Amino acid sequence: MFEYKFIKLEVKGILESKPEQDYHEIVHEHAKDGWRLVQVLTPPTGPSGAATYFELIFKKHV
Repeated sequence: MFEYKFIKLEVKGILESKPEQDYHEIVHEHAKDGWRLVQVLTPPTGPSGAATYFELIFKKHV
């Protein structure tokens, strides 16, 4: 059985489309705790055509 964790990363700036947090650091920190990155979800775009957030999906054995 797996446990799942979802981390939402807000995007700063409409034109930049960069996450507000360093996702590399988030992935490394979670890997230390046994979490495995499964997917980076990009939701439907906002009015500007850019994503307003990204979601990192992790899993680990329970």
